[in-house]
Amino acid sequence: MALHLLKLCVGAESVDDHRAWIAARMAEKRRLGLAEESIHTTRMIPKRADEIIGQGSLYWVTKGRVQSRQRVIDIRPFVDDEGISRCDLVLDPELILTVPQPRRPFQGWRYLKPEDAPADLGDGAAGLAEMPPSMRAELADLGLL
Repeated sequence: MALHLLKLCVGAESVDDHRAWIAARMAEKRRLGLAEESIHTTRMIPKRADEIIGQGSLYWVTKGRVQSRQRVIDIRPFVDDEGISRCDLVLDPELILTVPQPRRPFQGWRYLKPEDAPADLGDGAAGLAEMPPSMRAELADLGLL
């Protein structure tokens, strides 16, 4: 069974802002001739990596709500220049919109069980992806999404 991660998207004002940041990083890597991987470095290494890699996603909390996710392709532990253990979460660059789900702030990342993960705004949610984010958020607050 897949296991997911949950993390705050610090610095992004919106999902569109996050998407633009990913695109800019991919363009910079392309320009430098580097592998076009979307990588997020984190301090803690997931002990349950085998349940996440290739089948789980990193769900992003933006402005107090889970609003998007990226598939986890790989998890690469390493030790940085200061001798601190870290890991690179290698993510699919595609940011997939999810049904907004409120979340309180937290530090680091958390495991997220599949049954607790919000649904994608995909085929079953025709028109929701085109809806303004503020309207989706308000509908989620009212329990209508």
